[in-house]
Amino acid sequence: MTVKAYDSIKPIIWQDDTLQLLDQRLLPAEHTYISLNNVTEVAQAITDMVVRGAPAIGITAAYGIVIAARARFADNADNWQQAIEDDLQILAQSRPTAVNLFWAIDLMREVIKGLAVADPAATLLSIAKQIHEDDIAANVKMGNLGAQLIEGKCAVLTHCNAGALATGGYGTALGVIRSAFEQDKISLVYADETRPWLQGARLTAWEMVQEDIPVSLLVEGAAAHMIKTSQATDTPIRWIIVGSDRIASNGDVANKIGTYALAVLARHHGIKFMVAAPTTTIDMNISCGDDIPIEERSIDEVLSCSGQHVAAIGAQARNPAFDVTPAELVDAIVTEKGVVLNPDFEKIKVMMANVD
Repeated sequence: MTVKAYDSIKPIIWQDDTLQLLDQRLLPAEHTYISLNNVTEVAQAITDMVVRGAPAIGITAAYGIVIAARARFADNADNWQQAIEDDLQILAQSRPTAVNLFWAIDLMREVIKGLAVADPAATLLSIAKQIHEDDIAANVKMGNLGAQLIEGKCAVLTHCNAGALATGGYGTALGVIRSAFEQDKISLVYADETRPWLQGARLTAWEMVQEDIPVSLLVEGAAAHMIKTSQATDTPIRWIIVGSDRIASNGDVANKIGTYALAVLARHHGIKFMVAAPTTTIDMNISCGDDIPIEERSIDEVLSCSGQHVAAIGAQARNPAFDVTPAELVDAIVTEKGVVLNPDFEKIKVMMANVD
């Protein structure tokens, strides 16, 4: 493979002073970008999952703040720094679980406080672009670090989509998978389909197909069977590799609903469980997973599929978008700053002390 995925799969593009997002709701059938011109559109795109994945949400929010600053400064150059706070609040309300969203907003807010330039949007744009570039570089580093943990050739299982589409490029969990595949350590990727939005079926499988990485799609209920029966084959599943939307300071991990069940399966079957996420996903202000807000989305997403009602009329539903995997079920957290094995508060504290 001569072309890296972060060169070919671009979920977020800033071009001609406009934010363009690859509409992930339409993949894999359509490869369509939409242009966003105001902060309300950016926030709605995040809520509606045009863009999704914690790192990608943070990057999108940073570009959204550039758009907001340009509009506020043009409207009232003397009061734009106060007025833009309303826009920051609109963005903050778009998705509650992804901590990268709040990290990006807080970073840009601090810059805004100290800005006294003729063109604040230009300064903020340079920072948003740096956030974007830094994310790609971090993902490549994570990929290499995570791949080092995989010994011998094996199959792996992943859940949801933590690839180029969920980040600035290359991916977190899929970044590890890409690196390990290039090193001939992975023979097959099992991807959970990930109801109700089918990110595994529509996005992860699509990314793997783009790069000729062998991928086999599973319904979530098949994971236990495949883990068990694969152990007697030439391609045993040795690792479950996932991303994260927020990691508590003790190592508890919030990720797409269904991740917790996979961690329990991994422990029962004696295989390893890896979380790949940038340090911006680690929230040192939260002591444990119980304190992580869990987004509950519309029940229509469960009762319907592709706009078609599939459940019995009158049935109710629950639709938590995330669950929390306890740290004691996590074998490794891989970040751009290093690997934490069997994570706990002290180990994570030491690593985060070295974060710039």
